[in-house]
Amino acid sequence: MKANRLHNPAKTEVFWCASTRRQHVIPTESVRVGDASVSPVTAVRDLGVYIDADVIVRTHVTNTARACFTALRQINSVRRALPQHALLTLVRALVITKLDQCNSVLVGTFGYLQDRLQSVLNAAARLVNSRRMSKHTAPLLQELHWLRVPVRIQFRLCVLAYHCVYDTGAQHQRIWCRQLVGQLSATARFLWLQRGHGTVCQHRPGPPPL
Repeated sequence: MKANRLHNPAKTEVFWCASTRRQHVIPTESVRVGDASVSPVTAVRDLGVYIDADVIVRTHVTNTARACFTALRQINSVRRALPQHALLTLVRALVITKLDQCNSVLVGTFGYLQDRLQSVLNAAARLVNSRRMSKHTAPLLQELHWLRVPVRIQFRLCVLAYHCVYDTGAQHQRIWCRQLVGQLSATARFLWLQRGHGTVCQHRPGPPPL
């Protein structure tokens, strides 16, 4: 690793993955990585995404919400000096992009974590439309054509799947998607034969080839 310049002790982090109930039994001793001794941490950052030791992405949601609210406060301080289109552009560039960055990792997360990100989106909609905190945000989001956070996550997954199916995405994504479809097809064939109770059953057609 050192010869290939893949190891930087100043930027190397180590953490142990375990469920929330077993966090107390994971080792806390330092780990030897090359010539350096690295102490385990509770969360690491990889390509802009914070991953917790219990894989709940709580740290990622907290940091994202904090950064978004900081940007909203800064925009609010100059809101009166900006026209409507400039204000909307700033919110999209400094807040909405942070919410959408790597949001596919939030699939299956707890509802209260998605609610924290939804509160950011609600605050941004009120800021753009100059509404009070008590104003209901559903019509504001509809007017701005902004999807709610759970739907934004599903939309991102659909876009990734579309690029994989039509070979317009990254190569590693297409390879992973083909492997997953192959595994699902094999499982579907096995369950179909088991349902026949030993009789000869016609194979049910699987998903279209990628």
